[in-house]
Amino acid sequence: MFRWDIVWQFLFSSFIFQAAWTTLWISVVAQSCGVVLGLFIALMRMSRFPLLSGFARAYTWFFRGSPLLVQVLLLWDGLPKLVPSLLLPDFAVILVAFSFNEGAYMAEIIRAGITSVDPGQMEAAKSLGMRYSLAMRRIVLPQAARVIVPPLGNEFNNMLKTTSIASVIGLQELTGTAEIFGSPTFSIFELLIVATFYYLLLTTLWSFVQGWIENRLDPNRSSKYDLQDRKSFTARMLGFGSHNGGGTLVSGR
Repeated sequence: MFRWDIVWQFLFSSFIFQAAWTTLWISVVAQSCGVVLGLFIALMRMSRFPLLSGFARAYTWFFRGSPLLVQVLLLWDGLPKLVPSLLLPDFAVILVAFSFNEGAYMAEIIRAGITSVDPGQMEAAKSLGMRYSLAMRRIVLPQAARVIVPPLGNEFNNMLKTTSIASVIGLQELTGTAEIFGSPTFSIFELLIVATFYYLLLTTLWSFVQGWIENRLDPNRSSKYDLQDRKSFTARMLGFGSHNGGGTLVSGR
């Protein structure tokens, strides 16, 4: 029988807070490392040197083509068998597996963002004497960021939930903590409801942050003063009428 009293008892407990913090910092670190790896892999993929582009293709093929859970287990169980002296702690295994996996997805996202920029931008930068690295950093990547940020934000949202995979090797993030503390009293379901609450809380807060970042990168965003001069919905749809400074609808010629 479902017991709401257990949910309220553990909803704001200290170990749940600790588990939520573990989920958050693993997500932030793994996503950050994945973005850096993805940038290098994307640039290697676009390289004219077959060795670099071939390595990048093989990297994305492997990490996008195999399940993340399998990659975690390969590091956790397989790596010590290949190199007995190399026994990583549980959090290190998760960070390495998540970062490498995310790097493959971010490489494709970043590559799509870079290719969305007009090639003439790079040619113009080179004509001004800029090196490739400088032109990429100052000209291409800032413009590509508008394309990269929305899917990047979705990837981080997914990363917050993907951390639940860490529970299979005993790492006490939200899902693992719910299972450990719920097992003795047969209240795993109630604890999973608590964990779900914090997953929803973290992803909801991130959605606001992502929206703010996307708005800051939008070149067409308007200030509160510009909004007074924008056409009304009727004007945009019917082709006549606009809002004057006082907000009344007037006919236009």
